[in-house]
Amino acid sequence: MLGPLEPKSWPFKPPSGATRRTALGLILGAPLLGACAGGSISNPFSSGPDAGPAGPPQQPQAVGTGGVKVGLVLPLSASGNAGVAAQSMKNAAEMALAEFQNPNIQLLIKDDAGSPQGASQGTQQALDEGAEIILGPLFAASVPSTAALTRARGVSVIAFSTDSSVAGRGVYLLSFLPESDVNRIIEYAASTGKRSFAALLPDNAYGNVVEAAFKQAVGRKNGRIVAFEKYGADRATAARTVAQALGSADALFIADDGDSVVQVADALTAAGANLKNIQLLGTGLWDNPRVFASPALQGGLYAAPDPSGFRAFSGRYRAKFGADPVRTATLAYDAVALVAALARTQGGARFSPEVLTNPSGFAGIDGLFRFRADGTNERGLAVMKVGSGGGTPVAGSPKSFGA
Repeated sequence: MLGPLEPKSWPFKPPSGATRRTALGLILGAPLLGACAGGSISNPFSSGPDAGPAGPPQQPQAVGTGGVKVGLVLPLSASGNAGVAAQSMKNAAEMALAEFQNPNIQLLIKDDAGSPQGASQGTQQALDEGAEIILGPLFAASVPSTAALTRARGVSVIAFSTDSSVAGRGVYLLSFLPESDVNRIIEYAASTGKRSFAALLPDNAYGNVVEAAFKQAVGRKNGRIVAFEKYGADRATAARTVAQALGSADALFIADDGDSVVQVADALTAAGANLKNIQLLGTGLWDNPRVFASPALQGGLYAAPDPSGFRAFSGRYRAKFGADPVRTATLAYDAVALVAALARTQGGARFSPEVLTNPSGFAGIDGLFRFRADGTNERGLAVMKVGSGGGTPVAGSPKSFGA
């Protein structure tokens, strides 16, 4: 993994090895190559714990002995994949603390059980114990419960939800937002001369978010949309309509998860579309073995974090915990590394909106990111090409954000 571009003098003595590469890059926006292989980014709008019994509530835990207290609110006892993801994120948070040299941080870990009520209770406990910032919750439904308490105290939140509607007024989202994927892939396509776009999107919450971002991104690049359809369970009808219009399009944008993207491509082919004659475009949900195995999608382009950062992170995680991390574990790692770095360098204003929204951004496991004033984020993503062996970068992550 590449290290950061170091300024002439660090504000403090940099630690060595992996810690310097993954934590100090966060200070001044020094970019790292980040990641997305070895664990696909799942549909961000699958928003809650699976059905099934939840585990027993986990007792609050304090990790570290530093003077700056940081709340970490996760659904540790939630059922199914939610609880598994939360445990992996907790491990990653503790790993960040261990890899950052002498952090002045104490993590106050609270279990919200995947519910708004649990998030409210855990947040209140962390605030009463002196937390200066809250990391989490994971689910969109729980973020307002946390925010209602933190806003009253003037405390910032870095949540892990992918639902932009819960961001704002001191709530910042450190997650993989669909908007970043769309902006990156449309801007790249336009830079290669693509001007006319067709799109096939699912008629659901994810599709609605992607639709708005797609139309705005094409408009910014003075492109035109020659065909646009949304589909429910019946993909064939929408596919036939778009297939008839592909002769006047330079690129076809399909945004859905791996299984559905393959089914849409098959429906287009059945409708007579020759997908070899058009540039296929997608989002980070394309980082999926089913997409890579699809003959119809070979050569398609999608935006995602560069895979190298997650590979390096996964290796260190496996060595420490004896298991693979979930894909969202990097979010917890980066959140803890960020607050540890800010606590060391930014004095009393360390978690203020002015510091958190530094336009230069920060660099983490998954590359460059920055928080916008509205609480959403922007990520520096790579452009990946679909091949039978997986995704390969055709355009790297940016080294810095524009002016």
